[in-house]
Amino acid sequence: MNAFQRTATVFRREFRSYFSTPLAAVFLVIFLFLAGLFTFNIGGFYDRNQSDLRPFFQFHPWLYVFLVPAVSMRLWAEERRTGTIELIMTLPFGVADLVIGKFLAAWAFTTLALALTFPMWITVSWLGSPDHGTIAVAYIASALLAGAFLAVGSCISALTKNQVIAFVLCAVGCFVLLIAGFPAVIDFVRGIAPGGIVEGIASTSALTHYESMMRGVLDLRDILYFVLVIVAFLALNAFAIDWKKSD
Repeated sequence: MNAFQRTATVFRREFRSYFSTPLAAVFLVIFLFLAGLFTFNIGGFYDRNQSDLRPFFQFHPWLYVFLVPAVSMRLWAEERRTGTIELIMTLPFGVADLVIGKFLAAWAFTTLALALTFPMWITVSWLGSPDHGTIAVAYIASALLAGAFLAVGSCISALTKNQVIAFVLCAVGCFVLLIAGFPAVIDFVRGIAPGGIVEGIASTSALTHYESMMRGVLDLRDILYFVLVIVAFLALNAFAIDWKKSD
């Protein structure tokens, strides 16, 4: 088998595993429930009298901080806890095949959850005349943000056998990625550091790039940011597997 076939084999195995347990149903129900709750109750969807999905997308980063770690925590921690990591490492797959296959399966699963919110788009189209281009870009931004968080979580999961620890550390890591661009953090840094440092910190924030795309701006720099975060943490993930496989 070539690299693509090996990765596809791992992907299929991992993606099916989500639906062999109640995890898939629980995650999908919780995500859809919370997305609706934040949009209509907290976001004031009807009170705004605007035909857009900003109240829907603006809460996604905070939902992902808690929900994405629930998906990523099992990617490697469970394999290490049960000892099956030793078995899969003897199979004719490279570390890169395993890391990418597992990540893509988790990303496909979370993207499926996001796709199931499509009735929101139908609803706002029925109520008014939204900018469909802006909504489409916001969906892309949400999927990329979930992918970046999953890459972080996958890397952390490879470092521990305990899923609870993996969950907590992933949530903290994703939270830090977000608040780096939070106005309060930027204002604080601006008071003690030169403008170049402030801009550098803001540019490392997932929130800064996400909000830019959420407004409908499809900037190559924002896409490149998410791609680089994913690639960097998957590379660290592979390194962690090589480092810890003898434990």
